Amino acid sequence: MKQPKDFFKPLAIGAPEPYRDLPVALERMIHFFPPHIEKMRAKVPAMIENVDVLLGNLEDAIPVDAKDAARQGFIDVAKATDFGQTGLWTRINCLNSPWILDDVTEVVGAVGNKLDVVMVPKVEGPWDIHYLDQLLAQLEARHGVQKPIMIHAILETAQGVKNVEDIAAASPRMHGMSLGPADLAASRGMKTTRVGGGHPFYGVLADVKDGEDDATRVLYQQDLWHYTVAKMVDACVSNGIKAFYGPFGDFADSAACKAQFRNAFLMGCVGAWSLHPQQIDLAKEVFSPDVDEVLFAKRILDAMPDGSGAVMLDGKMQDDATWKQAKVIVDLARLVAQKDPVRGAAYGF
Repeated sequence: MKQPKDFFKPLAIGAPEPYRDLPVALERMIHFFPPHIEKMRAKVPAMIENVDVLLGNLEDAIPVDAKDAARQGFIDVAKATDFGQTGLWTRINCLNSPWILDDVTEVVGAVGNKLDVVMVPKVEGPWDIHYLDQLLAQLEARHGVQKPIMIHAILETAQGVKNVEDIAAASPRMHGMSLGPADLAASRGMKTTRVGGGHPFYGVLADVKDGEDDATRVLYQQDLWHYTVAKMVDACVSNGIKAFYGPFGDFADSAACKAQFRNAFLMGCVGAWSLHPQQIDLAKEVFSPDVDEVLFAKRILDAMPDGSGAVMLDGKMQDDATWKQAKVIVDLARLVAQKDPVRGAAYGF
């Protein structure tokens, strides 16, 4: 373990200083695109204004014989495009794959100054972060990269969940974590083929009422991912990094996707993955604070400018705890307003 005095030192001579705090960025959705497909690369300029983060996927869903084409396609589109305020990420192949070294060395060498975050799959412990941390520092130094490239870990193995707190604290390069429900389900031996969301068999059966039989008892469906998301959020927030819900695979069920996103938002996640264009607007709606909540939160801050004492608003007591809650909502609303003028106007900014 690095000593506290060395934690923020660059890991290679000439590499940029690590961030002390995460850069402020709106990241309601991480939108994936397959860079080996030319028609999808051609859509990137039009997508930039509509998403918060655009991620070129090099891992799952990219055929083995298209790995090289995906990597080069990502480099080509990164070179040719001005991303403005939109984050540019890539998901590399897992650390035990034959493609990982080329993914990192070629992408950083070609577009390191444009790349904000590297998403790394199947992280099992802090040792995975330490390896990539050192490698990125060496490549940043070699290629004159001016700002540190962040690391975003996907939580998709049982061992990764067990080590989630150590992963979150592994490096100042850590940006955040995403839940990877499909691979995590396989790792745990869970009996589901769904990608995210609930399962109709996972629930609590209501007690029998007088005159009722088993056929009329109600099964209340539960959330398979509640424990893991809560554990991930605590690990991330306590280390000053961000938690995200991952993919929701049933593109036809927008209502269920929205419900899963909302649960994650309420629990502390700042965004989710969007794998289909229709999920972009769902993420914008869910991970932007509700207008009425923002307006009430602003009233709390106005009534308690320094956050001390207690006041009554609409018959409800507000104190320093609710002031902190209100500030979280208003700070997020200000960030949304910078990217989304329509919502910003509704918030009164």
